[in-house]
Amino acid sequence: MLFDGAFRAIGRREPDPSSINTTATLSLEKLESGWAITTVHLDVVGRVPNADEAAFQKAAENAKAGCPVSKVLNAKITMTAKLEG
Repeated sequence: MLFDGAFRAIGRREPDPSSINTTATLSLEKLESGWAITTVHLDVVGRVPNADEAAFQKAAENAKAGCPVSKVLNAKITMTAKLEG
């Protein structure tokens, strides 16, 4: 998913991730104007050597805000981010 790439791009300025796994769950609703993605929830699990939880959460939020897909969707986007190891 593009979110992974956005996170890795952020990694150049933040702790560099050794692995990032992202799952997106979305809601598709039929509106008067047609079908639309109305909500997206991202579940992010990452391994980032030498990163603490605060740095990981900051990088995840920055990646979410900078993700090109997130920018074009007119949807509510939520996220949980978990640092492993």
